[in-house]
Amino acid sequence: MKWLLFISRILVGSLFIVSGLIKANDTTGFSYKLEEYFAEDVLNWVIFQGWEVGLAMIVAVAEILLGFATLAGEKFKLNSWALLLLMIFFTFLTGYTAIGNWFFENPEASITATFEGMLGFKAENIHYFKDCGCFGDALMLTPFQSFLKDLVLLIFTVIMFIGRNRVVPNSHSRDLFIYAISIVILGSFSIFVLEWFFPVVFTLITFIIMLTIKRLSTSDESRGWVMAIAVLLVSGGFTYFAYAHLPVEDFRPYAIGKNIEKGMTIPEGRNPPKYAVNYTMKDTITGETKVVSSDKYLEDEVWKNKQLKIVETSDQFLVEEGYIPPIHDFVLEDPESGEDYTSMILNQDYVLFWVQYDMSKTETGAMTDVKKLSEIAMQSNFNVYGLTAALPGEIDEFRHKYQLMFPYLTCDATTLKTIIRSNPGLVLLKNGTVKGKWHHNDIPTFEELKNQVQASS
Repeated sequence: MKWLLFISRILVGSLFIVSGLIKANDTTGFSYKLEEYFAEDVLNWVIFQGWEVGLAMIVAVAEILLGFATLAGEKFKLNSWALLLLMIFFTFLTGYTAIGNWFFENPEASITATFEGMLGFKAENIHYFKDCGCFGDALMLTPFQSFLKDLVLLIFTVIMFIGRNRVVPNSHSRDLFIYAISIVILGSFSIFVLEWFFPVVFTLITFIIMLTIKRLSTSDESRGWVMAIAVLLVSGGFTYFAYAHLPVEDFRPYAIGKNIEKGMTIPEGRNPPKYAVNYTMKDTITGETKVVSSDKYLEDEVWKNKQLKIVETSDQFLVEEGYIPPIHDFVLEDPESGEDYTSMILNQDYVLFWVQYDMSKTETGAMTDVKKLSEIAMQSNFNVYGLTAALPGEIDEFRHKYQLMFPYLTCDATTLKTIIRSNPGLVLLKNGTVKGKWHHNDIPTFEELKNQVQASS
């Protein structure tokens, strides 16, 4: 039990730190995933709507804090309770996602029909998740992989909870031993899996702060709380910095240096994934309904049966795995005519995009700087566009209100959220390659923009 408890502490503590840092690096992205879970057609936790960003920050900082506390052995009884509750919550979310996706993809399975009768749901009404967002864009796990990961972590957490009375704060030598092993595990995962060195630096600095506090502390009772406050300040500071500017590490396919057109290409010899939808079909004579997938609908020629009518169509779901380009929804259209400008813009020399996925949520305090920089840039022969998912009427009203001279193009809202974690956010392209990105809190002067252009030439 002693060694099992020790291994559990090392693994859970290290993974919690990395997981928390990934979320802290991109709390805006994590908040988008929480929005999905809180929606009426998913968990119906509407009471939390509007609080997604704050909750994302709390969860991120909590994971980091609990990870360090687990390794240090400080306040372990309290820490083990918090870990257990958090892991039960995470396992519920990933379990809901994994099981829900299975029902969604297998509406005709006998077990699905059994659960439909017991729980009163319809498989075709289940919200489909591509991933749970546990590791954000840094590591894309399927819902089932995430569920298995959380089940394993839950087992280790239960072991720690059972042995919580046996854990005491580390001695100095034990601190050095545990922290060294943790750095090796955490570093291996961060560098070789995530290709991100920052967690190693962050963890080393935090360990040094904790060891310093421990050495200077004269009270064993208050020492744990002082260490917790220090970790809270460091992790909270990093979380807020990444939120108020842009993620320190951009794992998305629109990161600086990425070429959008290349990211949209399917390599030779690879096939795209195969998708289908579920049709709810009603027998016009008997009134009975049944669910048929679109591939079965064509394969079995169900469409020939004029007695059956489609009354509802589900969202798309995956039937056969295939290669999905990192960028697959980047389409820029004229809001009035619907004309596709994607190819033309990706081949222009220098392009500035003002990204506003939702005009009603735009930080309007930045619009004076947006207008000023855009006008100077257009006078200097830059191509400037606004990108939004808004309707034409909303676009015209917004442009008139802020006297914006540049044209707007429409794009999918999720794609715009992925491009940049800011609303508005500025993106600089050169022949389809991302050369610069700025949060609305960091809008550059034209001189700074020119320096970025020259540096990227």
